[in-house]
Amino acid sequence: MKYSLNVNGKSHTVEADPDMPLLYALRNDIGLNNPHFGCGLAQCGSCTVHLDGEPIRSCVTPVSAIGNGKVVTLAGLGTPEKPHPLQTAYVEEQALQCGYCINGWIMTAAAFLEKKKKPTEAEIKDALEGLKCRCGAHISILKAVKRAATMMG
Repeated sequence: MKYSLNVNGKSHTVEADPDMPLLYALRNDIGLNNPHFGCGLAQCGSCTVHLDGEPIRSCVTPVSAIGNGKVVTLAGLGTPEKPHPLQTAYVEEQALQCGYCINGWIMTAAAFLEKKKKPTEAEIKDALEGLKCRCGAHISILKAVKRAATMMG
């Protein structure tokens, strides 16, 4: 079947089985480098994108479930000329090591910070619960999200 997807403000047509994960359409058909395939079970967060402003795990979301929704990936969050505050904060805090998981952390935090302008540290930790970073950069990531919250709020 053919599906029309709005990704990062652009229309894309993909031909896919209805059960094909959105992640595959984003990476293989549209050619995006982010999100990443991590676990394939919606447990690590590396595949996180926004669907109408809400974070979803694209590895378990079928392309047929997107409908007329607007998908935003890390590439659509900001630009090199005008990065999202989280992207700036991650650089300033050096909040990554290998960078493989960064997609999930930033996309989840971005959706959270849109709803909660002045979060407490506990609220940030709750919002990011379940995301995985094998490098152990959790402290730097938390600092980056706190910094971004001050930049945004």
